[in-house]
Amino acid sequence: MNLIQKYSKFIPYLYFLSVIVFWFTDVNRNLGIEAYPILIFALPFVWQLIKPSKQLNFSLGITFVCLSSYMIWAYLSDLLNIIQFSSFVKRFVLYGGLFVFANFAMSLWMIRNSIKKTF
Repeated sequence: MNLIQKYSKFIPYLYFLSVIVFWFTDVNRNLGIEAYPILIFALPFVWQLIKPSKQLNFSLGITFVCLSSYMIWAYLSDLLNIIQFSSFVKRFVLYGGLFVFANFAMSLWMIRNSIKKTF
């Protein structure tokens, strides 16, 4: 149980790193060398895994909560304006919704980790 608690604080960083790696490989297949600047987004998360910082953790959490909140509003407004559901749209709405809410949950988890470290 202690092992799970010890490594559970790294789950949000690994999640965001896996999203960045997936984004990089998808863009790299289509555009080639133009995808390499995407890897810059991974630097703060790798830094948090190597040398954790409370300030960086809290700022990453707040930034991604704000971005995820915006994406949730965009997702809900898009969901309400759809008239006909084709199979592609249903799949997109399902995967997009899972991605948006997973980002929000991981961002809240990062903020929770930074608050737990300060008290």
